[in-house]
Amino acid sequence: MPEKKLRARLASPPILVAPGVYDPLTALIAVQVGFEALYVSGAAIAYTKLGRPDIGLVSLSEVVDTVTLIRDRVDAYLMVDADTGYGNALNVERTVRLLERAGASAIQLEDQDFPKRCGHLDDKALIPAQEMAGKIKAAVDSRQSRDTLIIARTDAVGVEGFDSAVERVAMYREAGADMLFVEAPRERGELARVIERVGTSVPLMANMVEGGKTPIVPAHELEKLGFSMVIFPGGIVRALAKKAQEFYGGLKADGTTDAFRPHMFDFNALNGLIGTPETLERGQWYADYKPGKN
Repeated sequence: MPEKKLRARLASPPILVAPGVYDPLTALIAVQVGFEALYVSGAAIAYTKLGRPDIGLVSLSEVVDTVTLIRDRVDAYLMVDADTGYGNALNVERTVRLLERAGASAIQLEDQDFPKRCGHLDDKALIPAQEMAGKIKAAVDSRQSRDTLIIARTDAVGVEGFDSAVERVAMYREAGADMLFVEAPRERGELARVIERVGTSVPLMANMVEGGKTPIVPAHELEKLGFSMVIFPGGIVRALAKKAQEFYGGLKADGTTDAFRPHMFDFNALNGLIGTPETLERGQWYADYKPGKN
């Protein structure tokens, strides 16, 4: 794990940038290029594990399994999208216990009603703010360690308006949330207004979705505005889906992968990336082990 506790890291510059991941391979690659935090995206899990939209179809057990596998492969801060907590405050208690045990560094909960949908889709519905505050309190009370952070997200901007979103996250902060997340501001000025209206007494998170409702703003500019963290949750799936479409299309047309070879790892390169030679060597060491051997 990173040397700093997540709470301390969020209080220190530079802004924490967390790319979206959905399995151990994407997590491993992100860590290898230098990311210290990863965002386990519920949308990305829906896209890849189910091949379906982000409309509340992913279950708690599927997210727990995904986090468990990722944590077994990488040491990084894992920010986990737990949707609505999969039910009421009692469900949230169980969600937090299971995700914390699986290796989550932070658990994000949102105030949508069920069935939820992607924060950048229209026609969302919200639960009452007081009910959500109770769910945040349940999450805080259920965690085993204070180092496991609770992120409170509101989707109110697109449902009840910006002022309601500010009022909601203020209530969630009072309930004990460690980080606040106003989803889907519609313009750069609205991102700045989040900082102005909510303040920075607890860290604030921004979400960059390519083609979504919020304009894409570089991490260093978000840091200047006052955000402590930014996620790019579904970007990897959009990138890989486009490349996969090109790959399969070329294979279907040509009957070979030759034209795509410059854009892919070959057999040995991929094995090198995932550590196959080192793994086999370690296995052989244990196969040859004799008591008393160092």
